[in-house]
This record gives sequence, C-alpha cells and structure tokens, in this order.
Amino acid sequence: MDTSQSLDPQLAGRKTVFENHRILRYLRIVESSLTHQTTRIEALRGVHNPNLSETEALLSLSSHALFSSQHELATACGPVEWCISDHPIDYASAVDFMENRVCAISEQRAQECLWLLEHPPLYTAGTSARATDLLSPDRFPVYTTGRGGQYTYHGPGQRVGYVMLNLERRERDIRKYIAQLEDWMIETLKHFQIKGERRSGRIGIWVDRGTGREDKIAAVGVRVRKWVTFHGVALNLDPDLSHFDGIVPCGIQGHGVTSLHDLGILASRHDLDVALQQAFCTVFGDLEAHSP
Repeated sequence: MDTSQSLDPQLAGRKTVFENHRILRYLRIVESSLTHQTTRIEALRGVHNPNLSETEALLSLSSHALFSSQHELATACGPVEWCISDHPIDYASAVDFMENRVCAISEQRAQECLWLLEHPPLYTAGTSARATDLLSPDRFPVYTTGRGGQYTYHGPGQRVGYVMLNLERRERDIRKYIAQLEDWMIETLKHFQIKGERRSGRIGIWVDRGTGREDKIAAVGVRVRKWVTFHGVALNLDPDLSHFDGIVPCGIQGHGVTSLHDLGILASRHDLDVALQQAFCTVFGDLEAHSP
C-alpha cells in the first residue's frame, strides 16, 4: 500500500520521514484517524512551534491521532500532560511513543506525560518472565518488553497508565517511585470504597475477599532510562477475567484476579479516569520540583 496516497494531501510526498521505522508505526495510526482529525502540520507549527521540522510536526500530528483528549495537570511537581485514549492502542505503537517521549523528556524537549489507555488482548513478558508461566502461548499475541516483572495481561476493560516522569526533577529513588505508584492505585481504589493493599513478596495491589482469599486488582511494572520513567500500572475495571488464565500473572500462583465490576462497583471508564487523576495529585502533588 502506498501510504502517501492515503494520507492527507499535505502529507503526501514527504518521503524523508519514512526513514524512521517508529514514524512508520505512527503513520498507521494517523492513517486510520485522519478522517477525524482537523489538526494539520501547518496548524501544529503555528500553535506549538513555528520552527518545527516536517518530521517533528508529523510526529506531533501522530500524537494527536493516538489520543482522544489531552490536557495539562498543574501540580507542585510541575505541569504534567495527561493523554487519554478511548480506543484500543496497539502495544508496539504505545512502546514506540513512550520511547520517543522518554528521550524528549530527558533532553528537556517535552513535558512529563501520563497516558491512560487500553490495549487489545495481549500478554507481555517482563525482564523476569519465566517461560513456564506462559500457559497458553497461542491464545493472544505475546510481547517481550523491557519493563520489570513477569507475565502480565492487558486488554479491554483494563485501564493502563503509562507514566513518563523525570526523577531528576524529584528524587533519584526507584524504590520510592514504585511505592508511590502503588500508593496511586490504593488511593484510586479508595474513591470506590475499596481497600487495596500491598502484600510482602507479591507485587501489585490486592483485595482481601474474606475467608483467606486475596485477589489482585492492579499491577505495577516500570522501566527507567536516564532517570526518566516509563511503563507503569494497570488497574482492572471490567476485563474478561478468564483471559488471565493463559498466564501465571506476575509469576504468583495460588491467588486470583479481580476487578471493580467483579467487586460490585459498576464504575464507568470515565469515573475511573477521574479517580486516577485525583489520586495522582494526592500522591505526587506534594513533591517539590527542581531543575535538573
């Protein structure tokens, strides 16, 4: 397929951008989304930076195609851009976006960013994943990823939060950062009167179901490059819980998985997004920022 023929005429013929395979991934998303977009390269240059190169403007345009809405959240730790996607995002495209954004943040060319999204059904293998924990290798696509942890499921009904923060502006303490992500999930669950808890030796956030049963409701897995974080958290709103049967989630046996709906909390995705943003302010808003 000739991509330049199916894109907006203003983008046709700009073949130099095709040299970067990450931009090619973005173009697939732009191609399927341009019919709903009104932003064009000239508008992006005029609004954001009149000196943007064609490649930079196209990357910015592709970001608009990824997200249904974008806004900034001003906190004590500086402006954080929240990006919210209402349609499933291809995993490889999401990783490519994070890779580019992390590089831009470390070079002080972009704001920190939190991205709320969903993926199509898939499994990811963290750096500690064991092959024996992938019980159904042919059930869904499996992606090897650079985040910490073991096997995790992502799919519709699960809200993923990719967190791209500059720890140089905060504190160079990865363990503390992971604890803050856990606190973020715990505070979010409080909005729905659910008590989320940590468990020694079991990563993630757990819910006590009574009679000795504990189910996992949120997962945490991170990567840090040049003190900029990416990957993040996943909280179960209403996924198909049977999809977790294809793996040993996070390598932990003998425990189940739950969700807000499974616990009787019939919240909407919007309700959860609002709670996630408010809880983020509670956990991260009291951090003092400083220049690197």
